[in-house]
Amino acid sequence: MGLLDGKVAIITGAGNGLGEAYAKLFAKEGASVVVNDLGGARDGTGADVSAAQKVVNTIKEAGGKAVANGDDVSTIQGGESILKTALDNFGKVDILVSNAGILRDKTFANTSEGDWDAVVKVHLKGAYCVTLPVWKWMKDNGVKGVIVETSSTSGLYGNFGQANYGAAKAGIYGMVRVLSIEGRKYGIRVWGLAPGAYTRMTSDLPGRRDREPDPMSLPDHAVAPAVLYMVSDLSGDRTGLIMGASSRGVRELKMIQTKGFSPGAPYTAQDVAAHADDIFFPEEFREISVQALRETA
Repeated sequence: MGLLDGKVAIITGAGNGLGEAYAKLFAKEGASVVVNDLGGARDGTGADVSAAQKVVNTIKEAGGKAVANGDDVSTIQGGESILKTALDNFGKVDILVSNAGILRDKTFANTSEGDWDAVVKVHLKGAYCVTLPVWKWMKDNGVKGVIVETSSTSGLYGNFGQANYGAAKAGIYGMVRVLSIEGRKYGIRVWGLAPGAYTRMTSDLPGRRDREPDPMSLPDHAVAPAVLYMVSDLSGDRTGLIMGASSRGVRELKMIQTKGFSPGAPYTAQDVAAHADDIFFPEEFREISVQALRETA
């Protein structure tokens, strides 16, 4: 028996890289998979559904069940059509992995309005457009499904040259937290994923251009098993958590706060300065956070 026997999963951006790895593993574990991919370039230009179809062909050749979809995740019409593909072919949906994304990396001063809008549209609006129809269908049909939204350490920690991407991914973190709260009423679990892997999205970024991919950083080895855990019964009733997964390990990422300073009356800026040790984390704590980012990137 597979971990996902009888389940139906939608995976966006599944024509290659991480999404492809998820699709193949889910199918191997018994899920029927909608493989969505617009088939565009890394910067979001172009479209060719053949990327999704190739993954579907591979899944079917291995005895699995899958169907291709080439709709644009960044429109409500596209999101509704992706859901319709699942319902028309498999009759339901139990799992959504919102994985589609593009990159247009530049320093902030060199980021055009078009670069900003394109990245935010695909990542943040795309998460909304794909999730909303699935969310409503699960809620209306009493399906206790699982939704995985893809965030990033670039949004949680920050990363040079990725203001547009980091802003979108930080927004997805907030979306996960809110949906996990709203979803408890309906039994819908929501996860956030911050993956680290060597794919076409990251292969020529600064610091990677002259590096060969480490075999242990390949997507299926590094990230897919963690995502399978998230969407399967193995994860129980866990929801609202952010999972970091890369070749260097699997860990929960969490926003925390210091004990802080609680004045009993109106306070001054000088009071804040006087209680700085209680308000701010020690410098060595911040250094640990930066190192964690480097290790998962």
